[in-house]
Amino acid sequence: MTLTRRQWLKGSALAGAALMLPGGLAFAFERHRLITRRIPGAREQVPIIGLGTAATFRSMSRADDTSALREVIRTFFAHGGTVLDTAPSYAESEAVCGDIARDLAITENLFWATKVNDAPRGRPKADPVRVREQLATSFERIGKVPVDLIQVHNLGDLPTQMPIIEELKQDGRIRYIGTTTTRTAEYPALEAAMKRYPLDFIGIDYSIDHRVAAERILPLALDSGIGVLCYEPFGDGLFARTRGVELPAFAAEIGADSWAQFFLKFAAAHPAVTCVTPATSKPKHMLDNIGAAYGELPDAALRQRMIEFIEALPAA
Repeated sequence: MTLTRRQWLKGSALAGAALMLPGGLAFAFERHRLITRRIPGAREQVPIIGLGTAATFRSMSRADDTSALREVIRTFFAHGGTVLDTAPSYAESEAVCGDIARDLAITENLFWATKVNDAPRGRPKADPVRVREQLATSFERIGKVPVDLIQVHNLGDLPTQMPIIEELKQDGRIRYIGTTTTRTAEYPALEAAMKRYPLDFIGIDYSIDHRVAAERILPLALDSGIGVLCYEPFGDGLFARTRGVELPAFAAEIGADSWAQFFLKFAAAHPAVTCVTPATSKPKHMLDNIGAAYGELPDAALRQRMIEFIEALPAA
């Protein structure tokens, strides 16, 4: 399903703010349609490009000047973005995002995806009391109940933590549940979890230069009706690898005007992917990233051409 930007803005709390953007940018987005993807098993649609916070917002505290991050979120939302991915383990990013969203009066309009993990790598067992305390803190920071999505971070002690978020889902405090990993070595454990638990989502790394997830994990998600948040879509040194390289002419076929959009559209085009969540702390990069949610996505044949073009370049 796609929505025109004009249709989306009719119900947006930031319609006025969006209209204050430079005319050229506003016109560029008006010409295209916002691409959305349905959440498996639900009628709900979300835009294919979200906003991650792992590598950027985590460096900020609530006491810092967060005006640039505020502009990132304002720009994101003003152009149709809703899926905001964060975690308590990303320093104060969860709290900072909550504060900014309240200031912009968009808390209820965002799709909040956060995480829980009292069993980080190196600590094999979670304490149920601490898990519930962590979740209570997330509810308070975000300020929205139910929270849209809470995932067990990095597959941490699923036998202890997954039943707790299942219970909260049943109680109506969480809408969707899941688990995550960005380590290829943990893919077998993720695959097992997808078969064992009633997951609504997984979060996993996938990019044009790291496509291992497409071998088993993404097909399983598609077959099982599990949504996918795509992490690390810019891969390992993709920007360094393409520095000074012009976009191939065929990028115009999908409306990719930058390498960021090229990489994001590739990741978002996999039929199992629900939303791609790149992180940035710069409003201009946010505007570029959200541009990947407009225009077209590459079909399988064009994705193969994209892969071949990148693989023909020297490694970074």
